[in-house]
Amino acid sequence: MVQVIKDPIGTKGARLSTQISIAGRLLVFLPQDEHIGVSQKIPPAQRDELRTRLQTLAGSQGGGFILRTNGEDATDSELSDDITYLRKAWARIKDASVRLPAQSLLHQDLNLLQRVLRDLVGESTQTIRVDSREQFEALKTFGSEFMPMAAEKLQHYKGERPIFDLYAIDEEIARALARRVDLKSGCYLIVDQTEALTTVDVNTGGFVGARNFDDTIFKTNLEAAQAIARQLRLRNLGGIIIVDFIDMAREDHRDAVLAEFKKQLARDRVKTMAGGFSQLGLLEMTRKRTRESLAHMLCEPCPVCEGKGIVKTARSVTYDIFREILREARQFNPREFRVVASPKVIELFLDEESQHLAGLSEFIGKPVSLQSEAAMGQEQYDIVLL
Repeated sequence: MVQVIKDPIGTKGARLSTQISIAGRLLVFLPQDEHIGVSQKIPPAQRDELRTRLQTLAGSQGGGFILRTNGEDATDSELSDDITYLRKAWARIKDASVRLPAQSLLHQDLNLLQRVLRDLVGESTQTIRVDSREQFEALKTFGSEFMPMAAEKLQHYKGERPIFDLYAIDEEIARALARRVDLKSGCYLIVDQTEALTTVDVNTGGFVGARNFDDTIFKTNLEAAQAIARQLRLRNLGGIIIVDFIDMAREDHRDAVLAEFKKQLARDRVKTMAGGFSQLGLLEMTRKRTRESLAHMLCEPCPVCEGKGIVKTARSVTYDIFREILREARQFNPREFRVVASPKVIELFLDEESQHLAGLSEFIGKPVSLQSEAAMGQEQYDIVLL
């Protein structure tokens, strides 16, 4: 029996483990372990007491538990209910493993809506609006059984205006996918995500809010620290992240920006670790990869540039074509060469490169004709031998 503990990301396959863990609302059940643990996000002063309570409630039926962050203020009754639920889930999994053939799905996590209710709803959550009657009823039923406090915050949205339009969700998604993030002060971030790491560059842009240049940089970096932490959550960026804040001459400014950045990162449910500034003024950090980033989920590589983000200039393509015609002329003896390329490349042949094209035709002793093809990308071309 194995469990998928990490979804496939990019070219990396899923990560499997034989150490099973089942997540509940307040606890994580470890059926093959006797460990009793407490989330590291809970203050150290409370951990011993919570661990003792959990040890008592778990009893001697076997298996270990880890108290999740949102279980910090849970009552004994709530914890006992979660323990019972998780042990029943494990019993169902064991039963299914005996009945079903190999490579069968034995258990899967809650669906997206249920996970939102389980993991994201807290005391600060005021309302949860759902525009689908069917999903609302399903969530209401699920919440009433497992999360009564969260279920009370559910509302069925009946307005005529689409809920995504009402809260400008599409605009937020578009901003979270953009390479450039404009901030209120006029400064902006450039976010570049690659296979190896993610870089974030901070630029002052049009922000000249303070007479003192050092203060301008300091305020820009403070605002950027807050925005970067939010962008990491929105985009679900993981792995190694390098932040290039604007260089600060004063040590106290660097310390204040680092403290603000760590404060904002502390709000993240995903584990993060940030170091100090390097000798080059870069801040290195890591954020645990949980699922695909927003860009990988909603986008795919550009078919024109194949994900590079750039294409050759039309002039570079014309030179490639010149060299290709020379190679073909040495191997074959056609009556004519025909170049089929994008309109921009053909336009360049007819204008600025017309003399070079005529010279090439004279050199190889064959006519070279041109054909514009609107469906072709700028780097695409064909040389047809006639």
